[in-house]
Amino acid sequence: KPRLERIETDILNNLKVLGVKAYPLNGVERLQIMYETFHQEEQQKFDFSYDRILQSGMTTKDFIAPTSFLFKSGKMSCITEPLQQMGIPYQVFSDVQSDPTLACAKEGAELMRTFQPDVIIALGGGSAMDAAKIMWVLYEHPDADFADMAMRFLDIRKRTYEFPEMGEKAYFIAVPTSSGTGSEVTPFAVITDESTGAKYPLADYQLLPNMAIIDTDLMMSQPRGLTSASGIDGLALKALKNIFTYLPECYENGEHAPLAREKMANASTMAGMAFANAFLGVCHSMAHKLGAFHHLPHGVANAILITDIMRYNIAEAPQKMGTFSQYPYPNALPRYCECARFVGVTGDTDEEVFENFIVKIEELKARVGIKKT
Repeated sequence: KPRLERIETDILNNLKVLGVKAYPLNGVERLQIMYETFHQEEQQKFDFSYDRILQSGMTTKDFIAPTSFLFKSGKMSCITEPLQQMGIPYQVFSDVQSDPTLACAKEGAELMRTFQPDVIIALGGGSAMDAAKIMWVLYEHPDADFADMAMRFLDIRKRTYEFPEMGEKAYFIAVPTSSGTGSEVTPFAVITDESTGAKYPLADYQLLPNMAIIDTDLMMSQPRGLTSASGIDGLALKALKNIFTYLPECYENGEHAPLAREKMANASTMAGMAFANAFLGVCHSMAHKLGAFHHLPHGVANAILITDIMRYNIAEAPQKMGTFSQYPYPNALPRYCECARFVGVTGDTDEEVFENFIVKIEELKARVGIKKT
């Protein structure tokens, strides 16, 4: 534990020298601090390299978990080349596919136990993050009951099963290569049981990565489909302006829109921090089922459902309503209108603002190639 704390301190000190504000992500309070600072400093430009970060304390063994596509495409060189130059041994597990399975995570965790890394680097989109988080859990706590960790509950802060403490063996760094899932700053992971097809959602603040590195260079070559599917998945208040303004340019211009890519990367991270704090709703839940049945990307499934779910949520007397104590009465309509006005949507009444907001979302979906059904 002291060695991992030293690694964290060294990394943060080196980032400070480079002008980068970074916060270890351990708990909701620090997550909220990071969100506020990230939003305030979003306009700043940072210039740093992986070798400076890797030199800052990772002097033993690194375990890298990219998606198989990234491994084959050579995108890992920004991490592996500095490690090679510094003589730091590393192990790569490259069998991560989309919708990662429990068998995949167990295989990666077994390799971790053999290699004994003290730093884990997840490189990729949501699938790589999810798989690496599960590997991290199984590596640190091989005797933990997975069924108990995946137990369903209403409030992440009031679960009956105490999640094992993470970070005792390894420091977890998340490096996203797509902008939308926000998994690099969330306490969630979803894994599929390949024997039954069931998806197990794990949710606990112990699953927060210790550090997230948002590097737009890794996102420049996202294809159009991934750009729209992941970008439309980040509709949270502070991220909304960036998404409505820059997602179409990312979709249309691809590698030739570095500023738009940067703004979408920021939007993704801000949205991830937002729903790590506020949690997710019926749209996300239904998107998991819809995506699993029809083999749709999660962002596409969310986009197809979003406006219908918004109409369902604004009911003044809903048949079903969450039991969270902070919601004494339905207030979805004014909250949606707050989002709408934030991105410039107007109207004489809340109902008119909401309808205009629906139109704006549908126009965005059409412009980035999201089909209606």
